[in-house]
Amino acid sequence: MFWGDYVVTMADVAARAGVTKQTVSNVVSGKKVRPETLAKVNKAIAELGYKPNLVARSLRTGSTSTVGLFVPSVANAFYSEVVEEVENLLVGRGYNLLLATTRDDPDYTRVHLENLTARSVDALLVAGDNGVEQQLPMLAAATFPVALFAWEGDPPTTLPVVSIDYQHAGFLAGSHLRELGHRNVAVVADLPAHTPRVEGLRRAFAPDGLDDRKVFACTSDDAAGGFDAACAALEADPELTAIFATHDVLAVGAIEAVVRSGRRVPEDVSVVGFDDIAHVGRIRPALTTVTFPKREMAQQAVELLLRAVDSGRPPTNVVSLLRPTLTVRDSSGPARQDGPTLHDGPARHDG
Repeated sequence: MFWGDYVVTMADVAARAGVTKQTVSNVVSGKKVRPETLAKVNKAIAELGYKPNLVARSLRTGSTSTVGLFVPSVANAFYSEVVEEVENLLVGRGYNLLLATTRDDPDYTRVHLENLTARSVDALLVAGDNGVEQQLPMLAAATFPVALFAWEGDPPTTLPVVSIDYQHAGFLAGSHLRELGHRNVAVVADLPAHTPRVEGLRRAFAPDGLDDRKVFACTSDDAAGGFDAACAALEADPELTAIFATHDVLAVGAIEAVVRSGRRVPEDVSVVGFDDIAHVGRIRPALTTVTFPKREMAQQAVELLLRAVDSGRPPTNVVSLLRPTLTVRDSSGPARQDGPTLHDGPARHDG
């Protein structure tokens, strides 16, 4: 890369970051360095606009300097944020990203895998498990390193997995609602995909039980689906005091359903979501949700793969489950002790 009329070199990056040239080389080649050192080098690379000589490295090592990434959909805000994290990490190490969507479709996934093999990527990351389970034998037989992440079902034994403890995440949401005094809780869920999240909530409410009739499957995985399922929940039991949605977009639809019914959030009905996507802290009321360590998950998965590329050996066959946290905002509050207060028209939230 040219900086004015000057070609930026690895030595320039090292000087800007205050590290050795070998350290910059380690970062660019994907070797493990301390997180604070990695941050300094990546910042210097971005500031100077340094680009490794990928053609020379490809000729020297046989590497294509490309990592494939499969996600179910880029329309899903969670996965679009994950894509950005992975891309930032790869670019900082001198790799290109080849993105494809699985659309939760096994046949579509298989075709993409076959095409990807022909393109000769250095490694492959696969996010999400819907539509992928049937292709695990093909993934395990790939000639390049493969790692799975954001995998919600039972992890396979044939490939490394970096994911979230989804059941514990559901337990955190349930424990929060139970501590606030809620016992009459409905679930708005993308089923069967999010079954572990619902099971975690059930575990939190084990002393009280969670009626199966209080679990409402969404007909679509978007705000409209959350709205329809929450409307069904409120109609089935007008005395509900809380709704747990198995991801944030569904929760946004659930909040709209509560407000349109003439109830207030959280005074009449608390709503808790899942994922902590970027905008949910800015809606009214700001959404209480389970927060995932997306960057840490992406970083672990990328480093796992690039270490395998660098060593020429398959990645370590591990299962790493990262712990989520709960971010409490305005959409959850103490359970009301009397019946819901109904208003004429949509309620106004002043909090």
